[in-house]
This record gives sequence, C-alpha cells and structure tokens, in this order.
Amino acid sequence: MAIYKQVLRSGTSVSANVHESEFAQSPTDFVFKLHIALKEANETMNWLNLLHDTNILSEKEFESMATDCSELIALLVSSIKTVKKNNNKEKMNGEVE
Repeated sequence: MAIYKQVLRSGTSVSANVHESEFAQSPTDFVFKLHIALKEANETMNWLNLLHDTNILSEKEFESMATDCSELIALLVSSIKTVKKNNNKEKMNGEVE
C-alpha cells in the first residue's frame, strides 16, 4: 500500500536527518537539519492520522505510534529552540559561528 511506503519514507527520514545533524558544519546547519527532521515527523503524523481515519490502523496501533511521533516532535521543537537561544547568546557575546 502506497501510504505505508510514505510512512516508512517520512519516518526513516527523521532518523536520517537527526543523525546527519550530528556532523553539521555550524549551529545554523544543525538547526536546518533538525527543521527538516521536524517537517518529516509532522508528515509522518499526517500519514498516521490518515491510516487511523480510514480504519487501517487500530486504535491501539495508532495511539502507540502517534504518541511516539508526538514526543519526537516535542523533542525536536525543544532542541531547535534551545540551539537558537544558545546561538543568539553567543552572537550577543561576540562569538562567531
């Protein structure tokens, strides 16, 4: 089924982008890669909702995956905010990226 492939693609892209961010060339590049991961996690949530709304996923399956996905989204948002805040502090202190 095509939707399963979309979930697999977007879901694994989250992991790939987070791992790629580990070797970012700058804080800006790091945030950029986390933003891509966040967008992919949001897309994954969309596909999970669609699978649930069409009764392809059971309530239990959906709740498990949606909870994990929501937690991942929250972690990514928090990480992005923290890096941006720290990067702004460094810029205010005259440190260069």
